[in-house]
Amino acid sequence: MTSTATVTESAAASAAPHATASRPHGPTVMRILGAVALVHLLNDLTQAMLPSIYPMLKAQFGLSFTQVGLITLVFQCTASLLQPWIGLYTDRKPMPFLLPLGMCATLVGVLLMSVAASFAGLLAAAALIGVGSSTFHPEASRVARIASGGRFGFAQSLFQVGGNVGSALGPLLAAAIIIGRGQGNIAWFAILVVVAIAVLVRVSRWHSEHLAGLPRKAAAPVASPLSQGRVLGALAVLALLVFSKYIYMSSLSSYYTFYLIDKFGLSVASAQMYLFLFLAAVAAGTFMGGPIGDRIGRKRVIWMSILGAAPFTLMLPYVDLLWTAILSVVIGFVISSAFSAIVVFAQELMPGKVGMIAGIFFGLMFGVSGIGAAAMGHIADVAGIAYVYKLCSYLPLLGVLTVLLPDVERLTPR
Repeated sequence: MTSTATVTESAAASAAPHATASRPHGPTVMRILGAVALVHLLNDLTQAMLPSIYPMLKAQFGLSFTQVGLITLVFQCTASLLQPWIGLYTDRKPMPFLLPLGMCATLVGVLLMSVAASFAGLLAAAALIGVGSSTFHPEASRVARIASGGRFGFAQSLFQVGGNVGSALGPLLAAAIIIGRGQGNIAWFAILVVVAIAVLVRVSRWHSEHLAGLPRKAAAPVASPLSQGRVLGALAVLALLVFSKYIYMSSLSSYYTFYLIDKFGLSVASAQMYLFLFLAAVAAGTFMGGPIGDRIGRKRVIWMSILGAAPFTLMLPYVDLLWTAILSVVIGFVISSAFSAIVVFAQELMPGKVGMIAGIFFGLMFGVSGIGAAAMGHIADVAGIAYVYKLCSYLPLLGVLTVLLPDVERLTPR
């Protein structure tokens, strides 16, 4: 573990916290890690409900693919634009109880989605769900790092795999509760959001007690082992890698059911099962990426994850249903292992900016996915859904940019 990982994070009274404390492992730490992972599951399960009910909304409201993409764009924009600013502000002035307050916006969004009578109502509901997500991700990522005991890759992966498990379960619950039963049944998801709020209240109390127990004097700023120019260049490369990863992931998660229905004639329920297999593979890959990065280095994980997925993405548009299922599982597992490594790599580039970095990269993830969903929807309207998958299959080749990343772990003393 690098020396930057062991600097003590200052308390709420300090002007600028600089890093996260390296805390001993114990039941309390694992309880908090489990709690934020659980809420991430519930949060992303609720979010995954949106693309899962797109076929129903498209038929009920007479939407075009472009309008379907705009729903995703509105959600992703509100879920992304606020995140870096929230992270930057709470790096300077921690606000533990922002977590349950933000989740209340998600609750209102879910209830509005269940009664919306127009396309504008759907957009407003998606926007509120996005606002809840924008407050949750940077702060919950910070809590996971605080509770990590120094195993930052493991903690980030456990936190993220909770979200990916939720994303995988979302289509199943949507198929069981909403599809074929009507828009009003969306309100059942509000129960899950209420549970998330209750858990976050307890997490926020622990976070508040943790901050109160830290020294009031701020730790000395920790310098990056690289020059400012190289840090900014490395962050730009990481942003491009996130772009390649999440534009492709957006094409799968938002339009995979449409693709299977269009190309293979599957029913909506059958297509949802294939989407579940893909998202379950994403959850497994996310969990493996962090601990492997702790062991062999995060740059190697980024190499293997993004560029390593390219052969499989290039084959996907040309195979039958069986191989489509197999390749989508392989792609989901391989390409998803990069994100926790990217986040921790960026946090090591800029020690002391844990919340801001988490906000930037989670926000970038949502923003890129939203823009990608809208663009892919328009392309699908013009050229067909199958063309989308041929076009996106080349994106993982951008993984070759990993060669430009510095060896931060080698430059920083252990």
